Order: sequence, then structure tokens, then C-alpha cells
Amino acid sequence: MSSKPDFVHGSVWMRPPRTRGGQPTLGREQIVRAAIELLDADGATGLSMRRLGSHLGAGATSLYWHVSNKDELLELALDEGLGEVYVPEPGDAPWRISVSVFANSTRATLLRHPWMIGLLGIKPTLGPNAMRMGDRLVALLTTAGFTGFAMAHVSSLIHAHAIGAATIQAAIAAGLGQGNAPVSEVLKDIEPYLEKIAPEHPHYDQWRRENPLTGFSPQQLWDDGFAFGLERILDGLEHWLAAGQPLTQAPRPATDWA
Repeated sequence: MSSKPDFVHGSVWMRPPRTRGGQPTLGREQIVRAAIELLDADGATGLSMRRLGSHLGAGATSLYWHVSNKDELLELALDEGLGEVYVPEPGDAPWRISVSVFANSTRATLLRHPWMIGLLGIKPTLGPNAMRMGDRLVALLTTAGFTGFAMAHVSSLIHAHAIGAATIQAAIAAGLGQGNAPVSEVLKDIEPYLEKIAPEHPHYDQWRRENPLTGFSPQQLWDDGFAFGLERILDGLEHWLAAGQPLTQAPRPATDWA
């Protein structure tokens, strides 16, 4: 039995390219785009090799020539989605603007394809688009003045904000969508409950009354909240850079990352 972890060893990117002849007319790019169509419509649970074949009007032979199973297909689809994330070139704009563009592009991509959220950290991101994105982000942050492991921490911080915001928004949107009720109706429905429990939560109740949601669209609230958080993160990073960027220690050696 191999001692290599399946997370990496089983990745489609670690498998040598197929070299046998007789490649079917149906290309891998076409298969991946069709898979993304199904994923956007029904999520990862709605994707199967059989359903994909039916969607393409193709037999199993054409699909399995390119991918061995659904897991490999999901890896390919994830990398294709990551190709939509835009990372500005260093020097195109001040670093704060460039990082903001990257963060907003990441969030927007995940909201267009919410199935990607559940694959991040589960599937290896070793494909060409993921590596291109990572390489350009390293160049951007390094040019901005972040070095060593501090650069990696900054990258993780920006990713965490974008992924976290997209995760919560997508989950709430999915929950509301299942009920098929407009947000305004949902808020109206919970108003009696909030009134009932108001005496038990006076601070929240006072804030709620002083800041009614009437007149705000959910999308505006999500966008404003994301922008507020991102700006505060960038404020902190800018202050840290201006203060002289203290040395950061490398992670302590470990024999087992688990």
C-alpha cells in the first residue's frame, strides 16, 4: 500500500498524460465546460459521469479517455473556475488597489460557481490556472514589500476574507432560494419573533431599531460588508509595512503536518 496521501497522489495533475492513440473527437475542455454547466445548475451532488455523458450526448468511452472518475473531473472543473480569478500585474496599480481587485475577483468567481467553495481544501489546487494565480499573487505581494513567510500569511488572510464572505453569502442565498421567498418577505416573517424576544436581547434590539434594513438590498449589504472588511485588512497591512515589517519566524519543523 502506498504511503503517499491520496489528497495529492490521487490528483489528476499528478497522473502522467495519456499517450495512447485513438483520442476521441470530444476534447477535455469541452467535457470540463459541460461539467461546469451541470455544477452551476445543481452543485457537486448533481454531477455524475452518466449525467455528463447524457448532457454531452457522448458515450462513456469519450469521457473516461480524459478522466478516470468524478473526482478527477471535479479537480479539472475547479481549476477551470480558478482561471476566472484575475490577479493584476505588479505595477499596474498601487498594491492596495491590486489586492482589492484580486479579492473581489475571487469572491465574485466563488459566487458565480458556489460549488467551488466546497472543493477548496478538499481537492488539490495544482492545475495550471491555480498555479498561475498563485505565481502572480506572489509577484504582486512581493513587489508590494511583503517577504518571507509574511507574504504567505498575507495571501492566506486575503483568501480567507474572500472565501469566508462568499461561503456565508452563498449559503444564505441557497437557503432563501429553497424557500422561494423574497428577502423582504423573510424579514417581515421574522419580525414578530424578534419583537417577542426583544426584552431578552436589549442591545441587539436597540441596534436593530436604530438601523432598519428597509431600503437596503441584500446584495448592497453583502458588497458593503465585504468592502468594509477588506479595507480594514488593507489598513492594517499598510500600517504594518510602514512600521518597518518586523521579522517573522518560519514555521517550526514538524515531521507530520497532520
